[in-house]
Amino acid sequence: MSIRPDEKKTTSGHRTTEPAPVTDFVTAPTIAGKSLAVLRIATGFVFLWAFLDKLFGLGYATPAKGAWISGGSPTKGFLSSVHVGPFESIFHAWAGTWWANTLFMLGLAAIGIAVIAGIGLRLSAIAGSLMMLMMWAAEWPFALSTSTGEPTHSTNPVIDYHIIYALVLIVVAAAAAGNTWGLGRRWAALVGDRKWLR
Repeated sequence: MSIRPDEKKTTSGHRTTEPAPVTDFVTAPTIAGKSLAVLRIATGFVFLWAFLDKLFGLGYATPAKGAWISGGSPTKGFLSSVHVGPFESIFHAWAGTWWANTLFMLGLAAIGIAVIAGIGLRLSAIAGSLMMLMMWAAEWPFALSTSTGEPTHSTNPVIDYHIIYALVLIVVAAAAAGNTWGLGRRWAALVGDRKWLR
């Protein structure tokens, strides 16, 4: 009887089994690694598309006349229409301000590009999760009605798509999903011991 690769013969003639070598499921070209890479790229494109649509007014969520390059505001429409939750007045005050527009657009672009490229995933997870949490707070899914008395049509009082996007960003960062079909390994070598930049 032959000995399997994971078996060894001891000096007494008994066979022992050693655990098979552990392979990183993300860095190896496995189905799991490829699946996380697809999820990473698709999620990055969600952020990048939102940036492009708001920048150029591609006619989907943002009409041409509302393009940022034409003087439109990427935050005014959304934040000024917040009529629910304990942060309503804060979001109204932020709506359309130059700093809110700039931070929002820079965040969308940076997160989208970094996540698609597979670099800076930890920073992207923090920034993207913060952005999603603020948008979640603006929609305040706990509420059944708005401050004007209209129904909110909230479908889930806790988990909505903002929370799912934040969780996806955290998962792809924790799993180093940029190593498959991305620049994750090169980026890790570039930043060295500064793991918070990976």
